[in-house]
Amino acid sequence: MATVAAAARAAQSAAAEAHNKPRGPGVRTAAVIGAGTIGLGWTALFASAGLTVRVNSRRADAEAHVRRAFELYAGSLPGGPADPEALFARLEFEPDVARAVEGADVVQENAPENLALKQELFATIGAAAPSHALLLSSTSTLLPDDLGARMTDPGRLLVAHPFNPPHIVPLVEIVTGRRTGPRVVEEAMAFYRGLGKTPVVLRRAVPGFVANRLQSALLRESIHLVREGVVSVAELDEIVISSIGGRWAAVGPFRAFHLGGGPGGLRHWFEHLGAGLEKSWEGLGNPPVDEETVATILSQAEEAFGNRAYEELAAERDAKQTRVIGAVSGPKAEA
Repeated sequence: MATVAAAARAAQSAAAEAHNKPRGPGVRTAAVIGAGTIGLGWTALFASAGLTVRVNSRRADAEAHVRRAFELYAGSLPGGPADPEALFARLEFEPDVARAVEGADVVQENAPENLALKQELFATIGAAAPSHALLLSSTSTLLPDDLGARMTDPGRLLVAHPFNPPHIVPLVEIVTGRRTGPRVVEEAMAFYRGLGKTPVVLRRAVPGFVANRLQSALLRESIHLVREGVVSVAELDEIVISSIGGRWAAVGPFRAFHLGGGPGGLRHWFEHLGAGLEKSWEGLGNPPVDEETVATILSQAEEAFGNRAYEELAAERDAKQTRVIGAVSGPKAEA
């Protein structure tokens, strides 16, 4: 028993050390603009990485709002469970945008998807933040050239789009503008890698970027199958969790079909099954998002999981995702 207790204390000490060690080259202070779901996730992750985090929010209850979120997030951070109060002690709250970004090494913007609002924010941020600061937007729809239209130097701005929840899911999609310099991209990649994230630079900007387009394609067919009465909402979720969800946690779609082709790989797979792809795509659904469809989805969703609180569902999701990511995040050569 003493050995087990000692091991537990050692594990707790190691986790605490990980949470107290700043990660990200040269970064000590991060400003997080906005305290919605994405902003809260970034705030928790940055604080867990040992950074001083300035939270900029127009909410009158911003401090209480963030404290509640930390109670939910602290148990599923990448470095292991953390003390919410220790994380909260690393925060500063500043409602004025210009003052929030003064002296910051990184600015992560998470305002609503309103182009005019974001342009105004980045005009202020660009003028007030230090010249070395990384200026990053979590937008899922807007492009850097548009976001930085009112900035003196829009080449400093990058889109760094996370996949929700950002304190857990590794992906960050990096989208550049016409005037973005390679140094800015390199520094952003180094920053996110230092946090344990997986940043990917898109070779070309497309609406919705990549991860959300893939998610949208699966969601469209999911809604179609439920609307047509093939499966229920709960059954559709179970099918995905029990098949492609687990598979895609280990390998992506292309590698999965490469392995599906046997020793001949993806080439063999295309030779034998590729001819039927276009025909199978023609049979996919294109459901209307009308009142009937929405009512069907909502009634089944409420029956499936509507009797459980958001906090309970989110905590369960975060704990499971953390375990899955930990299980598959070994050396690339073993992937």
